[in-house]
Amino acid sequence: MNSELILLIILFVIAVNYLLDLFSGFLNYRSFNDEIPSNVRDIYNTDEYEKSQKYKKENFKFNLFVSSYSFIILVTVLYAGYFGVLDSTIRNYTLENEISPSVLFFFSIYLINDIVLLPFQFYRVFVIEQKYGFNTMSLNTFIIDKLKGYLLTVIVGLVIIVPLLILILLFSQSFWIYSWLLLSFFMIFLNMFYTSLIVPLFNKLTPIDDGDLKDSLNSYAKKVGFSLSNIFVINGSKRSNKANAFFTGFGKNKKIVLYDTLIKNHTVDELVAVLAHEVGHYKLRHVISNLVISIATTGFMLFLMSKFLFNSEVSYALGGNVSFRHLEILAFFILYTPISRFINILVFIKSRKNEYEADNFAISTFKKSPLVSALKKLSRDNLTNLTPHPLFEFINYSHPSLSKRLISIELNS
Repeated sequence: MNSELILLIILFVIAVNYLLDLFSGFLNYRSFNDEIPSNVRDIYNTDEYEKSQKYKKENFKFNLFVSSYSFIILVTVLYAGYFGVLDSTIRNYTLENEISPSVLFFFSIYLINDIVLLPFQFYRVFVIEQKYGFNTMSLNTFIIDKLKGYLLTVIVGLVIIVPLLILILLFSQSFWIYSWLLLSFFMIFLNMFYTSLIVPLFNKLTPIDDGDLKDSLNSYAKKVGFSLSNIFVINGSKRSNKANAFFTGFGKNKKIVLYDTLIKNHTVDELVAVLAHEVGHYKLRHVISNLVISIATTGFMLFLMSKFLFNSEVSYALGGNVSFRHLEILAFFILYTPISRFINILVFIKSRKNEYEADNFAISTFKKSPLVSALKKLSRDNLTNLTPHPLFEFINYSHPSLSKRLISIELNS
């Protein structure tokens, strides 16, 4: 297969992916005005619902513009061979080896892409989110977050990219096995220590204060055999008024994190119900099963990559004048997009099933009504879409739409 054909296939994959997002996005946009399901009609009053409609439509138009802009830039860069130009420029100013040019190539792409999209990131936070009362982030926090993000990307990137490139050089055919072991260890480590090592770089985690909430959470935790010492409050209000909760880790490193905005806007019973849902994810082993799936799909991806590399025509397709692994890796990840999307759809199917199961765990070990009211408040406070199009939900939603969750809760209560 020559370089011209490979480039055409790459452009075709990018175009199909863009058009699929465009098609499903337009279907979802048209569904904004669908009739609200009867079990969620009490979430918004007239003014609130009008506000949620405006928020959804403004976000859709903004996302459409950004995705189209990104699509045009990527196609232009590929067609003009600018990745090859970047590769040649980097090699002119680096040592003559296979590692340093590749590392600089990937970091350069990351930095250039982020700088190109920076005005849109700024607009989303300080215009759209500000307009609808969500943003609480200062410009100083935005800048510091960016700098911390760059530093973290460099550190994590070096930990992953350099060993991967070395393994490719040493074991051209079997590198994927050793790389898989390395990445699996990294994924397990990150899953165990993400809340302890990464989150504190951006947010403050504190144990729950003494009081009725702590007593109620402690009572429930003892009932289901979960350590309250693993429950923390995060200062999410530093950046947004949106509320959330999440579970990470396993064993002694498991942690449930509640946003301070969640605690502010919910009753004690509602917060216990949210905790019960998150404990459900732990008790039902969703975190471990998700980690196993991630490890398995990573191995599959690396195996396919091993069959794709060491083809000079791929480098030429991206505009390179010599064969380099980083150009081939970049081309592989673009061509892997359809497979990745298919895997993500399967993962989302499982994730939505897990959400139903965690809800059922919460109502069976605590109460139904506070979980229902908590879910409705979260939906109202975050201006979520009550009428997503089925195709858009199927492709993009890791959680079921609220109406479906409430139906499931009623059927299982």
